[in-house]
Amino acid sequence: MKLELIQPFINAADAVLTQTLDCGTQLEKLTMEDEAYRRHGIAAEIRIAGDVEGRVILDLDADMVASIADSLAGGESLDRHALAYETICEVANQVIGNAVTELNDRGFRFRIHPPLVHTSERGLSAGEDTEALLMSIVTCRGRAYLSILLHYASGSEPARAD
Repeated sequence: MKLELIQPFINAADAVLTQTLDCGTQLEKLTMEDEAYRRHGIAAEIRIAGDVEGRVILDLDADMVASIADSLAGGESLDRHALAYETICEVANQVIGNAVTELNDRGFRFRIHPPLVHTSERGLSAGEDTEALLMSIVTCRGRAYLSILLHYASGSEPARAD
């Protein structure tokens, strides 16, 4: 996976989590994965289609989601379970929106599908033409995981200068 594709997601996750949690973040672990993604907390998945295709999963510790949900609701919510799902989708939208805006500014074209709550224990695995990147991000309120599984659409990979 090319750094030009993943760096906007790293930047966006850092910016959104820092602002939302009002504390810094630290990238703890960055790995390439061949196996299917394993959910850790409450997760949302967004599919991307266009010049680059695939999906991104944002997965946050349940306590972190509850804290963000309470903050967005202006106090402790009566229906924390439902609000948690809305919250993870909202945070995922912000991260993906910021990353895709940066990629669009670089000339890539995308269609973003609405976020869906990712409830299965395992996600898609990498394939022959697809690489999966998993990031673990430490925050003051717990861990966040960002799983990026992308590949260039047929004929969309930029030409290389030899």
